[in-house]
Parts: sequence; C-alpha cells; structure tokens
Amino acid sequence: MPYVNVQLLGPVTRAEKEELVRDITASLVKKLGKKPETINIVIQEIPAENWGYQGMLTDEWLARQADRTT
Repeated sequence: MPYVNVQLLGPVTRAEKEELVRDITASLVKKLGKKPETINIVIQEIPAENWGYQGMLTDEWLARQADRTT
C-alpha cells in the first residue's frame, strides 16, 4: 500500500490539493502499476515560521528576499 507524505509551505488551495492528489495517484498507477484504492496521500502544510532554510526560519528568509526586490 503506497503512502505518500507531501510536506510544503502553505497556503495551498483546496483545488491545488485536489489536483496534486490526482496527479500523484495517476503517476503511481501509471509508473508502478499500483491500484488507486491502495494509495494513501497526506498533505501537510507547514507554516513558514515552522520551517528552517539557510540557517533561519523560512518566514524570515522570505521577508529578506522580498526586501531585496523592493
């Protein structure tokens, strides 16, 4: 039984999640011959303040990147 855990920075819309689940399922069916009824997919939206990147919290990193473009 395939179990896929997708962790990403939010927010992500419901429509985007639906499309992602369809695409991942289709890929597992096509590439590995798995049955859709055996595929489990979990989407975890992680707030940027709970994700670290380049030695800092991602919300801080994103703010610094925004400052560079203004």
